Amino acid sequence: MGTAAAFGGMTATNLLPAWAQSNGAANLGGLRPLDGQAFDLTVGRAQVLIDGRSGPAVTVNGQLPAPLLRWREGDDVILRVHNTLDEDTSIHWHGLLLPFEMDGVPGVTFPGIRPGETFEYRFPVRQAGTYWYHSHSGLQEQLGHYGPIVIEPAGTDPVAFDREYVIVLSDYTFEGPHRVFDRLMKSSDTYNFQQRTLSDFFGDAREQGLGNALRDRMAWGRMRMNPTDISDVTAATLDYLVNGHGPQDNWTGLFNPGERVRLRFINASAMTIFNVRFPDLPMTVIQADGLDVQPVEVGEFQFGPAETYDVIVELHEDRAFTLMCESIDRSGFARATLAPRPGMTAPVPALRPRPTLTMRDMAMDHGAMGHGGMDHDAGGHASMDHAAMGHGNAAQSAMNHGAMGHGSTTHGAPAPETTGPQRHDHPAGPGVVGLAEAPVSRLHEPGAGLENAGHKVLVYTDLKALTPNPDTRRPGREIEVHLTSNMERYMWSFDGVRFSEVVDPIVFHEGERLRMTLVNDTMMPHPIHLHGMFFDVVTGADNDPHKPRKHTITVKPGEKLSLDITADAVGDWAFHCHLLYHMHAGMMQVVSVLPDTAPAARPDPHAGHHMAPSPAPEPMPHHSGHGDHH
Repeated sequence: MGTAAAFGGMTATNLLPAWAQSNGAANLGGLRPLDGQAFDLTVGRAQVLIDGRSGPAVTVNGQLPAPLLRWREGDDVILRVHNTLDEDTSIHWHGLLLPFEMDGVPGVTFPGIRPGETFEYRFPVRQAGTYWYHSHSGLQEQLGHYGPIVIEPAGTDPVAFDREYVIVLSDYTFEGPHRVFDRLMKSSDTYNFQQRTLSDFFGDAREQGLGNALRDRMAWGRMRMNPTDISDVTAATLDYLVNGHGPQDNWTGLFNPGERVRLRFINASAMTIFNVRFPDLPMTVIQADGLDVQPVEVGEFQFGPAETYDVIVELHEDRAFTLMCESIDRSGFARATLAPRPGMTAPVPALRPRPTLTMRDMAMDHGAMGHGGMDHDAGGHASMDHAAMGHGNAAQSAMNHGAMGHGSTTHGAPAPETTGPQRHDHPAGPGVVGLAEAPVSRLHEPGAGLENAGHKVLVYTDLKALTPNPDTRRPGREIEVHLTSNMERYMWSFDGVRFSEVVDPIVFHEGERLRMTLVNDTMMPHPIHLHGMFFDVVTGADNDPHKPRKHTITVKPGEKLSLDITADAVGDWAFHCHLLYHMHAGMMQVVSVLPDTAPAARPDPHAGHHMAPSPAPEPMPHHSGHGDHH
C-alpha cells in the first residue's frame, strides 16, 4: 500500500518532489508508478524557497508542488487526506469523472475536511491522460496546494515518445493571497503598473493621427476603463513558477539528441494565463484537458488556469532550448530549459511588448454608437467595455454614444460568426456594469497579444478529437449563461448573481443533450470550468463528430461561444471561473444533474430556450446558500 514514504522525502530548504526536481530525476520514465491503489496525503504548512527567497506555503506531504499521482485507467483508488492545518481544507480532482460526493468542493459536494480530521476519497479511474488536483478551500491553492495526476491508458498509448516530463506552471505571492484579494477589493487596478503613458499617446498619434488618438483617449476616459487592464494580478506581486522553480532557479529537463519528448503542461496558477513557446523549437499538441486530439504543430499556445496540453518536441540538436512562459500581460515570466547535460542554458528572450485591449474586446454594437477614434482590429469589429455605460441599470447616462463621431475609423473585413442583438435577461444592479451588445465567437483567435506572433499559435478551432465524440445527438435545449462583473468594485458573477446570493442551481436532466452558451460581458478572459463532465466545444458545424472535448475553456472578452454537454453525471457540480480571486469574489454556480425519476418541483429559472422539443421533469428543490466554499 502506498503511503507518504512513497512520495519521497524533503529537507528544510527543498520541498520539491522527485518529479519536480531538475535534470534527470524529473523524467517520468524513471519514476515507477506508485505501488498499490491506496495513498495517504497530508496537508500542512511549511516554508518554501523560490529564487532564494522564503515564504509560507500550504503543502501536501511536505512538498510543493504536491506529489505526482500516477494511476492506470481502470484502477480503483483510495486517497486518505489528513488535515493538519488550523483551518478546513479539501482536494478537488480536476477533470476526473467520479461520483459527485468525491469531487471535493466544500459547500457543494461535502462539508470540507476539518482541522485534525481525515477524509477518504474512493473512486474508479475511468479515463487516461494529464490532470491535476488542488484545494477548493479559500485561497490555499495559490499557496502551493496543487499537484499533477498522470493516468496511463489501459491499452496502448496512441502517442510514441522516448521520455516525458510534467510541466506545472503556477504563480506565488510573497505578499499573501488574502492581502492581495483585500487590495483588489479596494482598487481593482492596484497591480497594473503597465498603464499607458504620454509616450504611448505620441506613438498612437504618429500611427493613427492626432485626432484619432485624442478621441480614443477621451473614449476610454469616459468609460473609466484602462485598455492595459489585461490581468488584475500581475508580476507586481506574483512570482511565476515551473515545477516550483522561479526563473533564476531554472528547472531543467534532460534529453538525448534525437529523442521525442512528451511534455505534460498543466496551468495550476491561481490568476495567470500563460503564453508558452520555445523560441526556436516547434511543438506538436497531442492532448487537450487529458483527451487525445489530432496532432497539430504550433510555435506557441496560450492557456488559462486549469487547462492542460500535452505536446511532443523532437530534439535533434546537441544544445539547450529555453522554454518561455510569459504571463498574458507580459509583466513577467516563468522559464525552464531542456538540455542534453546539466548546467546548460540557452538565451532567454526579452519580454514582448504588453498587449492592449481594443474596441473588439467589448463587443459593441456599431449601430448603437459612433466610431470616431475607435481602433478597429483586422476583424473590423468595434468593441468596448461598458463599465461606464451601465446598460440595464441606472448608470446608462454615464456615456454619450452620440458624442463619438463616425469620421475617422478604418474598417477591416467583417468579423466571422456575428450574431444579432444580444439579449440580457439576467438581473442588473451594482454588480453588472458592462454588457456585450454584439458578442461573437472568437474561438479562431489566438488570444491577446498573439495576433501577429510571427509563428503558428494554437487556437481552439485547431483542436479536433482524435476519436469520434461519444455522443453526437443534436442538443434539445440551450442554456445561456452570462459572465458579469463590476470591475471597479471587484464584483464577479454569473448572470449578475454572486455565488453567495445564489438560491437555485442551473438544472440539467440526466441523459439529456443540451447546449450551454457563454456570453462574456466583461473585458477580461475567463477560464470557465465545469466539474464532473466534459463538454464538446462547438468550433464549427453542429454535426462535426470530432469536436474538441474539454473540461475548461478560456472565454475571451466580448465572446459568445457554445458547449454541447451530455448530462450523464447525476449530482451537484461546481461551475466557476478558474481565476481564483474571481471565483472567491462570486463567479461560481452549481449545476444540478437531476435523475430522470426526479419529482416535480419549482420551475427552473435558468432553463433558457428550447432548440427542439425536449420534455423533462421539473427540478427538485435544492438547498440554498450552498455553504461556504471559501
